[in-house]
Amino acid sequence: MTTHSSDQPDRICSAKGCRQAAAYALSWNNPKLHEPERRKVWLACPAHRDSLAAFLDARGFLRAVDPLA
Repeated sequence: MTTHSSDQPDRICSAKGCRQAAAYALSWNNPKLHEPERRKVWLACPAHRDSLAAFLDARGFLRAVDPLA
């Protein structure tokens, strides 16, 4: 991740090719690979929130979708 002078990391959408600012955190894990309490996070802009969530949910990986603070 790149940083600005304020030392805050850029929050960029995880969708392939998207460079928009992220507004949501999609928490997920693959139960075949990860312990139940482990969470990985994809970031999503408003335009990709639903498609990224649907991709994870179709595989049984999606755990939560939360707005970024």
